[in-house]
Amino acid sequence: MRGLGTLTGCRLRLWRFGRGRFRPVLGCDGVAAPPVEVDDDGVIVPLDETRLLNPVPELKGYWFEVAESENNPTATLTQLEPLISGLLAREKDSLNLQKALFSRYEEIELIYAISETLGTTIHLNEAAQKIVEEVSQVVGARRASILVYDERAGYLTAVAGVGKDVSEFGPIALDDDRSVAARVFREQRIIAYDPRDAEARNPGCGQGRDYRGTSFLSVPITYPQPDGSQRPVGVINLTDRTGTDAFSGGERRLVSLIASQIAVAIENSRLVAQDIEQQRLRQELTLAHDLQLKLMPSPAVLGPNVDAAAHCQQAEGVGGDLYNFVRLQRDLVGVMLGDVSSHGFSAALIMALVLSAAGIHAAEAATPDGALRALFESVRKELADTEMHLALFYGVADRQSGVLRYSNAGHPHAFMMRAGGERERLAATSPPLGLADVNAIAAKSTEWQKGEDLLVLFSDGVADAVDGEGARFGEEQILDLVEANRESPAATIVDVVAAAVSDFSGSVTDDRTILILRA
Repeated sequence: MRGLGTLTGCRLRLWRFGRGRFRPVLGCDGVAAPPVEVDDDGVIVPLDETRLLNPVPELKGYWFEVAESENNPTATLTQLEPLISGLLAREKDSLNLQKALFSRYEEIELIYAISETLGTTIHLNEAAQKIVEEVSQVVGARRASILVYDERAGYLTAVAGVGKDVSEFGPIALDDDRSVAARVFREQRIIAYDPRDAEARNPGCGQGRDYRGTSFLSVPITYPQPDGSQRPVGVINLTDRTGTDAFSGGERRLVSLIASQIAVAIENSRLVAQDIEQQRLRQELTLAHDLQLKLMPSPAVLGPNVDAAAHCQQAEGVGGDLYNFVRLQRDLVGVMLGDVSSHGFSAALIMALVLSAAGIHAAEAATPDGALRALFESVRKELADTEMHLALFYGVADRQSGVLRYSNAGHPHAFMMRAGGERERLAATSPPLGLADVNAIAAKSTEWQKGEDLLVLFSDGVADAVDGEGARFGEEQILDLVEANRESPAATIVDVVAAAVSDFSGSVTDDRTILILRA
């Protein structure tokens, strides 16, 4: 080019056009690239009329520029074009090599740019949009899209697009026979069409599709699993090719490599979303746990002359165990402990319903069994709908007359511990609420020595706690601990039992509740 320039007295330059701009090839040192724009048909339009540009024949993407010299003012582009074209034609092999190297440079630059995008962008949609814009420009596709599989909805959903707004893409069902993308996702293989191949069959279906151009390239986005298999996570589509309406084998390989990068971004985005969701659930669980504990009243509601305490630990943050303290008229003290036949959120809802109704019915009913009948009627439908039942003990200590009246709806762990150490099991007076008719609920009474006797209630989770070898903590060990500490305040006794069970069995597999009353 320099020799030809010396011969003609003109400054000659060779440019390569790609990714929306000219890049220098020969004789362009220190010269700004010619400004251009690309119209809707992919035609390059020079914007500076003083720059004499002309495409190199048979070398797509190459342009030569002639700058007239004062030493040869009569030289024109028309006069020089045949000479320059002939020279470049003879150097075609060399230029083709440069063209190939330039293409490889563009691909490497694209892969680097995508890696940089993925490394600095957290949100998948934002990264995907940048990627699809870069890819469509390099491979020459006016229309491109990235679809991601939504596991919850069961559809392919567009997250980025070029040539068509993402909002215009509808969800694609995986079994949609008209969708090439759905087929690519299902079969995990590239589907492409080259109209130059006379024997090629167009695998697409134009019905209901708004494709432009004839060729298309659809590549699966798959993420490698630990076992070596590939999990499909999306699809990248390219169509409406600029220039020759076909995608080359090199472009297929390039898009496949980029699809692997996109797969990592999709998986990272999924893991980030999953982590955020788990954090949200943990926050909600903590809030639910705190609210549930606040539903259960403090022993202080029983007044200053009553010694009572309770401890509740749920197996799953929220649970189905409950306790209640009820201040009644005259010298009556009511306590309640129950266990819903499950744990987790469903049991917690039943527990909340029982607590909200228990105080009302206990205050209005004249007897413990009357209170449980009214309570059962309040929650009967919910117990039936959830197929749950409720083991519930409700006792009323009459300190003036020295009697404990109680109704035990199937609660197995209720005891009276006398001043002399005798242990009396307060057996069930009826089945759990929800397993029998309301008329089955009955009541009993036993002697109550004011300030001396202890009412000891605990749920299955305390007695059935097991150690690493499967040994059960058991009722006897609980009652032994209560007896050994019977002179201590009720709160101390509860803490001693709770700590012993925790030391014995660190993992909580069932809700644990303990209640002690001395009145």
